[in-house]
Amino acid sequence: MKKIMVAASLVVLLGGMAIAQPATKGSPSGGATSGTVPQAPVGHRQPRAGDVPSEKTLSDPNNPVNKEDALLDKKIKSICRGC
Repeated sequence: MKKIMVAASLVVLLGGMAIAQPATKGSPSGGATSGTVPQAPVGHRQPRAGDVPSEKTLSDPNNPVNKEDALLDKKIKSICRGC
């Protein structure tokens, strides 16, 4: 029984080492070149402050989108009255 436990633990240790991938600098599949972190795909990255519109542009009454929103709000006259 002791031999089986030693053999099983060796298999687990060696199997874990075989699965782990070494981090090599400059490898084509690694993506990191010259110590920089590669950029994530466009749909999977954290937005930065420059990517988000400022609050001033969101509340600008002269913006055509805001004018359309205000017109639509007047037309529907607050659908959700009891909320």
